[in-house]
Amino acid sequence: MEAGEGKKHIRRQRQVLIFFVLLGIALAGSESRSYSVDEESESGSFVDNLLKDLGLEIEELAVRGPRVVSKGKKMSLHLDRQTGDLLLNEKLDREGLCGSTEPCVLPFQVLLENPLQFFQAELQIRDINDHSPVFLDKKIILKISESIPPGTTFLIERAQDLDVGSNGLQNYTISANFYFHLKLQDSPEGILPELVLDKALDREEQPEIRLTLTALDGGTPPRSGTALVLIEVLDINDNAPEFTKLLYEVQVPENSPVGSQVAAVSARDLDIGTYGQISYVFSQASEDIRKTFQIDANSGELLLKQKLDYESVQTYTVNIKAIDGGGLSESCVVFIQVMDLNDNPPELTMSTLINQIPENLQETIIAIFSVSDSDSGDNGKTVCYIQDDLPFFLKPSVKNFYTLLTNTALDRESRSEYNITITVTDLGTPRLRTQHNLTVQVSDVNDNAPTFTQASYTLLVPENNSPALHIGTVSATDRDSGANAQLTYSLLPPRDPQPATFNVAWHGIFKNFLVNLEFD
Repeated sequence: MEAGEGKKHIRRQRQVLIFFVLLGIALAGSESRSYSVDEESESGSFVDNLLKDLGLEIEELAVRGPRVVSKGKKMSLHLDRQTGDLLLNEKLDREGLCGSTEPCVLPFQVLLENPLQFFQAELQIRDINDHSPVFLDKKIILKISESIPPGTTFLIERAQDLDVGSNGLQNYTISANFYFHLKLQDSPEGILPELVLDKALDREEQPEIRLTLTALDGGTPPRSGTALVLIEVLDINDNAPEFTKLLYEVQVPENSPVGSQVAAVSARDLDIGTYGQISYVFSQASEDIRKTFQIDANSGELLLKQKLDYESVQTYTVNIKAIDGGGLSESCVVFIQVMDLNDNPPELTMSTLINQIPENLQETIIAIFSVSDSDSGDNGKTVCYIQDDLPFFLKPSVKNFYTLLTNTALDRESRSEYNITITVTDLGTPRLRTQHNLTVQVSDVNDNAPTFTQASYTLLVPENNSPALHIGTVSATDRDSGANAQLTYSLLPPRDPQPATFNVAWHGIFKNFLVNLEFD
């Protein structure tokens, strides 16, 4: 009776545990908590203590099995199970993780395994002033006709600063001179510097003017960068180039080969000779645009310089300037839209895997994993499934997480091992897929009683036999394994004993027979 009650108690404990595991999945928090840290903080730096937000006491933390998981852009975070402190595993570079996007916010989850629960969170990387303004062209050449009247403005190349906010580029200054002053113009790209002509130029008096342009950011202390502005004074040129279109819009597949033509711009100039000769150059182009595209100065063809990647950049805005031989210019805009292709297979990240489970349990958790796809639209949508002929099923959870569970109690004696293939496909054309193979062992529970090969045995014993005489053999089997299948044999009284005289006789039989304990 005691052994039976013990088994029932253990079974009830397992059922309660499974209930709370599934309840934890269903109640996984959707509210996200925010934390922040300065970029370039040293490895091991303290971010925050999560005990209060997780709703745990220090002694519960290690038992719950917390782990930091993330998808997409990887973050190196570590949760100290002894203290609940969230720590950095390595320095974080805000510019590398988020570029010019501000604020720089990266999502992650804290996974509590026992029972299963997800804690949604995000980490904001605060910018520090670790970059100076940089002019991509150290020498800026302006060709200005001596006939240009005072008050004319000339837009010059701006500086680039990878920092954002107050740490980004804030001001420009120009070295003292008699001909120009600096004017700052606000634009969506930031502050643009313009030179304003204060005094008429005279090529015969001074054919060349050299100025130092300085860019300053707003950090403490401020950082700066400089460029040389070289002004060449030209003879009269009375016609500026004119583009046939001021806006070019093109679509380019992301698998376009390097060297292929993206667009072709065209301008014309009514002047003749040197003043009518047009060359094409980039205007206000970032370093990324200069690395990705090149412009043919003579033909106006915009060519691909390196492979495009829709998952990194979806659109480019390229400003192109046409300059004639007299220094007059006009600009146009080429808007490039990168077309996504299904070039990234789905990714499967395994968070929890239990590859050995006891038989006779309902809805046991086998694995917890997440799926993702870097593509967009249907190319980034995923479908996840396993074989139909297995006693398992997939249950969607939060944030593209899935749980693999048994859908019925397993019987080790029927099948002790299962090979499961998790297949993830996207909905692109052609469809790409990823497969992950699991092997699950079913461990034995002592759920089978021994069975004799015969219901009864008849043994003949000659009289006047000697002691220890072998009179026959009985045999039993057990479908369980290991210790659960080890058997012992013993002689028992009949189930329906006769009167006392028979009991005395049976006691005499026990004295005359020797039973050997054998294990099958």
